[in-house]
Amino acid sequence: MIDFFYNLNPAIQTLIAASFAFLLNGLGAGTIFLFKKNIKEKIDTLLSIAAGIMLASTFFSLIMSALSKNGIITALICALGIILGALLLFLGDRLYNLKKEKDTGSNIVFSIVLHNFPEGIAIGIAFGAAATGLSTIAGALAISFGIALQNFPEGGALSFILFKKGHKKLKAFLISSFSSFIEVIGALIGIILALKLELILPLLLSIAAGAMLYVIVVELIPESMQSKKKEKMALYLILGFIIMMIFDVILS
Repeated sequence: MIDFFYNLNPAIQTLIAASFAFLLNGLGAGTIFLFKKNIKEKIDTLLSIAAGIMLASTFFSLIMSALSKNGIITALICALGIILGALLLFLGDRLYNLKKEKDTGSNIVFSIVLHNFPEGIAIGIAFGAAATGLSTIAGALAISFGIALQNFPEGGALSFILFKKGHKKLKAFLISSFSSFIEVIGALIGIILALKLELILPLLLSIAAGAMLYVIVVELIPESMQSKKKEKMALYLILGFIIMMIFDVILS
């Protein structure tokens, strides 16, 4: 099965990986039909593990690939890309806050979509880097798996928020499910950029890494650390990091 996937066209690989992330978001949103209330501690646990997975995949698959060539110039390009990626989401958040007029479900949906788009681009860039030999398919799979895993609790959390704000369960499920479809679009854009602009691929990898780091630090960690068991959540984060580190090494 793995060999079959490895032999597919990079664009098809990207589409499958992004669709898997989209599917897990929908499955997470579907928990609105299974539970009468938000299972906060379980969601916090999944978010902590997802943060660790994404942190490891960001470092080993994106940053390390961007730094594949030694030298101060390469390091500076990588640093610039990380700053640009984080700044992109920072400015998006500022724009979102400036336009926010009232506390409605549409605000959180906009925020989720805003963050899902660069995550999708990161998936596409990762597979583009693998196709050009700068990185590995295992690394791209690690990035995709990390994003997909964090989509599950994210989809569940969003559907519960929308339900609490007065939407019917079916509507909350549908809105939450399709909020991550932008990842599929972003992934296809990412693979096109990576293949067409191969010369600046290290910069693109760094930008994707910066965006991922921003999501981890601003979204995943603070959300999971709202739990009363912060120390336990920290251990889950480390566990997620170790799992993805081993996964990346085994499949490399």
